[in-house]
Amino acid sequence: MSTFSGLGTALSSLIAQRQALDVAGQNVANANTVGYTRQRATMAPVSGVQVPSMFSTNDGIGQGTRISSVDRLADVFLDAKLRVATSSSSFLTARAEAYSALESSLGEPGKTGLSSQLSDMWAAWQEVGNYPDKSANRAVLLETSRAVAERVGTLYSDVRTQWTQARTTAVALVDQVNTAAAGIADLNGRIAAITASGATAHELADQRDLLVTQVSELVGGVADVRADGSLDVLVGGNALVTGTKVNRLAVSGATSFDQVTGTPAQGVGVVWADRPAQDVAMSGGRVAGLLSVLAPADGTGNGGVLAEAAARYDGLATTIATRVNALHSTALTAGGTPGGDFFTFTPGQPAALGLTVAVTDPSQVAVATAGAGALDGSVADLIGALGTAADGPDAQWSSVVVDLGVRSASATSRATVAESARSTAEQQQLAQASVDTDEETVNMLAFQRAYEGAARVLTAIDEMLDTLINRTGVVGR
Repeated sequence: MSTFSGLGTALSSLIAQRQALDVAGQNVANANTVGYTRQRATMAPVSGVQVPSMFSTNDGIGQGTRISSVDRLADVFLDAKLRVATSSSSFLTARAEAYSALESSLGEPGKTGLSSQLSDMWAAWQEVGNYPDKSANRAVLLETSRAVAERVGTLYSDVRTQWTQARTTAVALVDQVNTAAAGIADLNGRIAAITASGATAHELADQRDLLVTQVSELVGGVADVRADGSLDVLVGGNALVTGTKVNRLAVSGATSFDQVTGTPAQGVGVVWADRPAQDVAMSGGRVAGLLSVLAPADGTGNGGVLAEAAARYDGLATTIATRVNALHSTALTAGGTPGGDFFTFTPGQPAALGLTVAVTDPSQVAVATAGAGALDGSVADLIGALGTAADGPDAQWSSVVVDLGVRSASATSRATVAESARSTAEQQQLAQASVDTDEETVNMLAFQRAYEGAARVLTAIDEMLDTLINRTGVVGR
């Protein structure tokens, strides 16, 4: 091995240490960059083995070092675990938020809640029963009854508004999925081209992983990495992204709440844009959570959150009207005429939304039992007692409120647990992939010292060669 080979050995170290220092500097520069995965320069020795020949010699020492690869220190298993946890958490969070918003719209317990207004209405009936000759009491009764009808209608309108907002959100999120999928396909093409040229595209891979996680959060997508560095994204077992090709999604089905509560009921779904008849079988994600909220009622109470609530409001409105009308129609007014229906429904509208007070004149409120005299108020007392009946409207409404509260608490608890699991998975993934500035500082010092040592070796060999070349044979002159 020639003495000059020592120059190459020292030079290889200078180049390798400088490249490693560049990688450490890149890590430190992106220590706070969201989604950045730390990189590590891997060094390998350069072998000193030579092709055998008559005059070759080999002292067994290698020829320096080189950067064999710059590795991206991501863990595909931790990435996959995070995406699965994110998908589940997003699904449960969407349902918990829907329950929370629905529960807040009830206003229970509170002075503006339906329970309070029902109590006022029953009290007004009892007051009329105590003083049937006072027109003011009858006017108060009509006003409190209208307040109950309006409140039931408001509850139904709130559900319909929430449904519309949830569907609008679902459409916007599906658009985000399509945009993210297009971004992944574009990055796939760029990464494959760079990888084929022998270079690395780690920063582009970081951007792509962020988009894949976003897709997982929205529709529960999973990733499958190819040998050429590109990545496929699957949703429900079908390809959303394959290489540079994108299969877009679209929202289909009901566009209004009336279609969900109508007969036959129509749900909301997500389909493949080029195959509208094929539903996207999402196993998780925020969009799947919203679809479960937007679903029709199933008759068992386990259907769509909002449609089930609307069905219960309709049932309550029907109970109020039926129970009050059944008694009011048997009574007589002060003038001796039959009372007829006290509540009625607007044709063509849901019961809760169409509930109205049919009686407009206080004198038409019927509270007297036939044959008991014009000033009898016994029927009003019976109607007022509905407030404490075991199967009355108040008991029915209490059941609605309690059931919704239990479901909301359960949904919130499940979402909290799922978010805790997602947070744990994220911390594990960050522990593997994020930059530790202390570690990078130590690495930079090591590379710096190695660089200085290689430079010192280079200087020593240069001085030896200078003696050999310029001073040999001049001793004694």
